[in-house]
Amino acid sequence: MKNAFLIIDAQFDFCHPEGALFVPGAEQDITRIATLIRAHAQQIDHIVVTLDTHHILDIAHPGFWQDANGTHPAPFTRITGDAVDTGRWIPRFSAEKAKKYVHDLEADGQFDHFIWPEHCLIGSHGAALHDTLLDALKDWSHQRNRDYVAVQKGLYSLSEHFGIFRAQVPDPAISETQLNTSLIADLARFDTIYLMGEAKSHCVANSLKQILDFAPELVPKLVVLTDCMSDVTGLGHLADPIYTEARTRSVRFMESNTVFK
Repeated sequence: MKNAFLIIDAQFDFCHPEGALFVPGAEQDITRIATLIRAHAQQIDHIVVTLDTHHILDIAHPGFWQDANGTHPAPFTRITGDAVDTGRWIPRFSAEKAKKYVHDLEADGQFDHFIWPEHCLIGSHGAALHDTLLDALKDWSHQRNRDYVAVQKGLYSLSEHFGIFRAQVPDPAISETQLNTSLIADLARFDTIYLMGEAKSHCVANSLKQILDFAPELVPKLVVLTDCMSDVTGLGHLADPIYTEARTRSVRFMESNTVFK
């Protein structure tokens, strides 16, 4: 069992210009990923795709919060622990858990809490894989007589779930927020794990960080495909420390046209 692909959140809402949270550059990333799969189908032994999937009233969506006048925050609003404590932003649901969540993020050194446009809503077209990738996956599956694996994340509405391996703040009572040890074991069967997808600044970076933090056995196997991911506009700096740490830990970085050469 040699080569596995871990493709993060290659979904319509991130990868199509009409998507709710389009990441500029993602369409080209998806084309490169699909091309790679088609060109090297016989050398790719396993493919895992992740699916960011949310309810409407998610803690990172505008409708979850309001100010004293009942106005919801605009997308890309940063909500801090201080803003919650002073009543600048008020959670409309599970208030104590929501307030604790924002403080826990800060205490743990996680990304600050941001509000996003409603995206990847469960059952919606936006939550589906981009057609270009899906077509390549179907062809690969038929050629190799094996299915790709799809892993959902983000359905627990009281925590972001950027990284695929666990929620940003796991809830002990909610199993889907805990460390996904079965996924780690699945990937550990392979000699090389190629990481790619969207967005470089968020879900790819946090998946990488979770490997560094919780799955050290995967680190020597990991290859990050640098031309198969793009940043959320203006937020790439958030992930810089993660990629710097990965390089110091000898994670390999490659472009897609050099894979399998």
